[in-house]
Amino acid sequence: MTSVADLHEVRDPELPGRLLAMERDALIPLLRGRADADFALPTAACPGWTVRDVLAHCSAALDRAVEGRFEEGVFSPESNDRDIAERADWSNARIVDALERGMTEAGAAIARSGGSLDGLALGEWVHAGDVRDALGEPGAYAGAALVCALPLLAHVTRQKGHLPLHADLDDADEPLRFGDLSGERPPARFIGDAATLVRLYAGRPVTGEGYELAGAEEGELNLYG
Repeated sequence: MTSVADLHEVRDPELPGRLLAMERDALIPLLRGRADADFALPTAACPGWTVRDVLAHCSAALDRAVEGRFEEGVFSPESNDRDIAERADWSNARIVDALERGMTEAGAAIARSGGSLDGLALGEWVHAGDVRDALGEPGAYAGAALVCALPLLAHVTRQKGHLPLHADLDDADEPLRFGDLSGERPPARFIGDAATLVRLYAGRPVTGEGYELAGAEEGELNLYG
């Protein structure tokens, strides 16, 4: 994989759209091949939500980006629950169709946002990992789309002024840098695979002992906590 050590320094407005397009091309065929019962499976990453709920939320969020609908309180737990409820009578196929359309069309809107919506594309990719995890599919929080997801994660952590971190990833050519490296706090250090690092940043369950984190607690990495 090409190094993305410094790609978070300057925003690439097309990067979120490329990530969504890559995930669309991988996820949508997978979903169309699953039985309706699979959409009712629970997700460990989003307690109380099924696979269908996650997909309904994702499609609604992308629709908001495309249509520019960001009223007060958007993406709050209450807003997310309303979005899911509004799609309760949709068929699974219709939800997948809406997700495919959103992943195709939202990139342009995100590119025009000046960076305010970049985290939305990252969140959609993370939720795709939640779905893969629930379905028992390989590649959750990993796969070919890491080439876009890692630099976007680096940019978002820098944008948020998140704690500085140097990551030596098993699946990257060179060490990567995340967070705000201009502050007084020495960078934390992560050694392990990219999927585990993404799980930590997304506040998802981490299994196994195959990584090292020094200079920070696990919970400090969580972007959504």
